[in-house]
Amino acid sequence: MKSEIVDAFSMMAKEKNIDRDILSSVIKDSFKKMMEKKYGLEANFEIVVNMEKGDIEIFLYKTVVNEVVDDNIEIDIELAKEKSGEEFEIGDEFVEEIPTEEFGRRMVINLKQNLNQKIREIEKEITYNTYKDLVGEILVGEIYQIKPTSILIIHNGNEVIFPKGEQIPKERYKKGDTTRAIVKSIEKRQSGPPLIIVSRADEQFLYKLFELEIPEIYDGIIDIRGIAREPGERAKIAVTSNDDRIDAVGACVGMKGIRIHSIVRELSNENIDVINYTEDPALYISRALSPAKLNDIYLDSENKIAKIYADEDQISLIIGKSGQNIKLASKLTGYQIDVVRATDEDKDDDEDEEDMEEMEEMEDTDEADESDADVEYEEKSEDEAADDSNEESEEDTEDEEAELETEEKSEAGNIKDDTDEKAEAVDGNVK
Repeated sequence: MKSEIVDAFSMMAKEKNIDRDILSSVIKDSFKKMMEKKYGLEANFEIVVNMEKGDIEIFLYKTVVNEVVDDNIEIDIELAKEKSGEEFEIGDEFVEEIPTEEFGRRMVINLKQNLNQKIREIEKEITYNTYKDLVGEILVGEIYQIKPTSILIIHNGNEVIFPKGEQIPKERYKKGDTTRAIVKSIEKRQSGPPLIIVSRADEQFLYKLFELEIPEIYDGIIDIRGIAREPGERAKIAVTSNDDRIDAVGACVGMKGIRIHSIVRELSNENIDVINYTEDPALYISRALSPAKLNDIYLDSENKIAKIYADEDQISLIIGKSGQNIKLASKLTGYQIDVVRATDEDKDDDEDEEDMEEMEEMEDTDEADESDADVEYEEKSEDEAADDSNEESEEDTEDEEAELETEEKSEAGNIKDDTDEKAEAVDGNVK
C-alpha cells in the first residue's frame, strides 16, 4: 500500500541527511504505538516499511475461535471464512491487513506530529555528533544575520553563533560575506538545535591557520609549543623543530615572509612574532620579549616570577604598545615579568663590584708571590746555614793547626835551652 506518510518523511530524511534505516525504524515505532493504542498491548501485529517504494503494510494476527471474547486478538471462524474465502479450523491464525486510513484523521495527524518530533530529535543528535567532532577545526560559512551581540552564520544548512566576544575587534562584517572561524564549543539544548559557537579570536584559530599554511606543522616536523594572542593587534607563537636540518622560525615565516603574510592578512594585519622555543626559562623569556635587549634576568621558579633588568631605552620596547609585549610574553612563558630600570647607580654598583673583584684578584696574586718568596727565603737560609757551618769548620781547623804549630815551636825552644845549659856546665867544669 502506497503511503503518503512514508513518501513525505522519506523526502524529509533525504533533505536532512538522515539514514533511511533510521527513518524506517522511527516510522515503525510510531505505527507500533498507534496500533497498541487502537488494538491494545496484547495485539499481535507486524509492520513492514519499504522506504524505496514508499510503501507501508500493517498485518494484524488473530486466533480463529467459535466464540470471540476479545475481538482485538480473536476472530470468529465464520467471519474469517467470509473475509478470506478460505477454510479455517479452530485455533488457526488469521492474518488481516490494516489500511492506514482505518486509523482516522486525528490519529494520522498525531502520527505525523510524532514522526516530526522523532526526526527533529534525530536531526539534533546527528548535528551534535557532527560538530562535536569539528570542535577545534576551521569551518567556512556565510553570514546571514548581524545582531548587536552576535552574528549568525549558515554552515551546511546549520545555524552557528559567532558571538561579539569571539570576533576580531577591528573587523567589519557584512551580510552575505563568507568567513572562516574555528568551532569553539557545542552544547545541547532542550528545545531547538544544538548551540554551536565559532570564534576568530581564539588562540586555536591561529594554531589552525599555521597548520593550514605551513606543511611542516601539518606533517609534525615543526611543533607549536605555545601561543599568546591579542586578537587583531599582536600575537606571539613559540615553535620548535623535530628535524635539526629545518629552521622552525624560517619555515614558519617563509621566503620573503610569504607564509606568515597570508596568515597576517587573514587576521586583519595582526602582528605575529615567531620565536624558537627553549626549555631554558631565562632564554625563553628573553626571546619572548624581543626585540628588546635585556641586561640581566633573575628567576623565582617556584613562584613563577621573573625580574628583568634593562637600560632605559629598552623599557618601552619591553612593555610595548598598551603593555602588549610584556603581557603576551608573560602569557606565553607562564612567568609574571617585573621590569627594573638599570640606572647609573646600578652601573656604578656594577663597576664597584668589578673593582672589588680586581682587588681581590690582586690580593690573591700578592699572597701567592709572598708565599713563593717565603719558600725561596727558607731554601736560601738553609744554604747559608750550611755555608756558615763549613766556614766555622774551616776556622776551627786553622786554629787547631796554629795551636799545634805553637806547641811544636815551644817544645823546640825548651830543647834548645836545655842543650845550652848543659854546654855551659861542661865549659865551667873544664875551666
